[in-house]
Amino acid sequence: MKVYFSHGKESGPWGYKIKRLAKVAEGQGCTVESIDYSGIHDPDHRVQRLIDILKDEKDDFLLVGSSMGGYVSLVASEQVNATAIFLLAPALFIKGYENHPDTSKNNVEIVHGWSDDIIPPENSIKFAKNADCSLHLISGDHRLNTSIEVVEKIFLNFLRSYH
Repeated sequence: MKVYFSHGKESGPWGYKIKRLAKVAEGQGCTVESIDYSGIHDPDHRVQRLIDILKDEKDDFLLVGSSMGGYVSLVASEQVNATAIFLLAPALFIKGYENHPDTSKNNVEIVHGWSDDIIPPENSIKFAKNADCSLHLISGDHRLNTSIEVVEKIFLNFLRSYH
């Protein structure tokens, strides 16, 4: 199984969270790739970049996205055949991120920090309710770095469900 990571607006392809989660994925025998969106500020241009990368992917894969990368992974999932999607504090229901696809064909799991002051946790609650998907509300802010061990455990369980 391959795992494709999509980073947030202010981070890079191998930031702290992605490095930690990539190690978890590799520990489960997955191969990992983190897409570099540096210099691409429009979320929908990032979506197109991810679709272009995945359009010829023949093997099963998972999408993992944080913040803007969560939006990117979710929107791209409409046009690619992801096995499942793992979102961290996804940029949903905010200005500039209006596309909210039908996820009924996908397995979506969300982790969001209660103290997120960038993307309100209520946005993930609203999405999870509409999509009827799993949502983990945990202690932490937007970056979730103070709760990384909890995120790793949730991610490990997610991987085991689909790998």
